[in-house]
Amino acid sequence: MANQPHLLVDEGDVHEIALIPGNPDRVDRIADHCDESELVAENREYRVVNATYDGVDLTICSTGIGCPSAAIAIEELHNVGVETVIRVGTCGGLQTDVEIGDMVVATGSAKEEGTSKRYESETYPAVPDYDTLTALVDAAEANGEQVHVGPIVSDDAFYNESDEYVADWEEAGLLAIEMEASAVFSLARRRGMNAGAICTADGNLVAGTQKGADSDEELPEKARNNVGRAIDIALDAVASR
Repeated sequence: MANQPHLLVDEGDVHEIALIPGNPDRVDRIADHCDESELVAENREYRVVNATYDGVDLTICSTGIGCPSAAIAIEELHNVGVETVIRVGTCGGLQTDVEIGDMVVATGSAKEEGTSKRYESETYPAVPDYDTLTALVDAAEANGEQVHVGPIVSDDAFYNESDEYVADWEEAGLLAIEMEASAVFSLARRRGMNAGAICTADGNLVAGTQKGADSDEELPEKARNNVGRAIDIALDAVASR
């Protein structure tokens, strides 16, 4: 039996770098951008695939929805030797200039969630490491892609993001909202891992276009296309490390 009870992997089963989408189906989509890939394990919301991209070995592992399941993935990936994780997902814009399909590279994430607070004070920063952040921005520029770069917020309550919350986040200058990054950044820092995140906006809460879709096929066309471009940026960032 694998020594990691949720991911069902052992040390040696995965590589040092992992891309971590939320949706298990996006694992397969990322794998399609790679040169070769192989399913390693699958259990509940977690799908683990090993792949090679531009000569670099990497692992792709879904985290499910929200910080609790993402934290399990980070802990277990760390236990089996993963050193760098990059979240590739979707988000909802919180500024009027973050349009559907725009890509956001997070410089940090506000902790509007409970998981990271079980590990540390919410006053501790949830931020990516500089090298991974820079690699994502540099890869975007090398691909001729425009990305928004700045702070985001991770929230637990998908259906309770009230007008008051949205207005406060907008006023604070937060670019977008999603549900995993703050735990990913916080746990990666505490476990000595590197971490980054690039997300594609599938709605804008300020404009009243609610984020969220069950699959990439249900995303607005521009968002669906740019998820693929965000995947390419993340993969190129991995290859440049």
